[in-house]
Amino acid sequence: MARKKEYIEEEVIEKAMHLFWHNGYEGTSVRMLEKEMGINQFSIYSSFGSKHGVFQESLKCYKQKVSAIFNKLKTATRGVEDIKEFFYDSIRASQELGNQKGCLVTNTYNEFAEKEDDVIRKEIVDFMEGLKAIFIEKLRLDSSKDEVTIRKQANYLLLAKHGLAAASRVNSKEELEDYIEMTFRNI
Repeated sequence: MARKKEYIEEEVIEKAMHLFWHNGYEGTSVRMLEKEMGINQFSIYSSFGSKHGVFQESLKCYKQKVSAIFNKLKTATRGVEDIKEFFYDSIRASQELGNQKGCLVTNTYNEFAEKEDDVIRKEIVDFMEGLKAIFIEKLRLDSSKDEVTIRKQANYLLLAKHGLAAASRVNSKEELEDYIEMTFRNI
């Protein structure tokens, strides 16, 4: 007879998410997960299959946590101003979630760039392509821009968002705000 879980999966995954966010995938051990999640290794493997499974669930949890700022951007109608506001919102979201370690997705992108992990790579590529598609949609609201310019600016903004996420790990609020203002000066 299967034992009843004595924990709430969403709660333990959120704890794991913060641990991965702070330490990265490689820097987080199963022992650390046990301690942070408050469950034993058997429960981790039983519920999530592996450390990798916990990490995948943590990425899903993160995406759900930041979905509000993405939905706000998707439904906005002011074009470039909305993208700029999204940059500011992403910094605030990181701080509100209690972590000044940038963006979990960008951190994962950087950590897994050289690894042969098709599952994580697909998660990251899908996330980035979705963000780029939203940028393109918002840039198209400016009828003076041609498609070539829109694509170039969307690529630039995607890379600028990566840079912002990386910078938010160590730079001051003032420096981050200056970065955002300068990013949008020529868009």
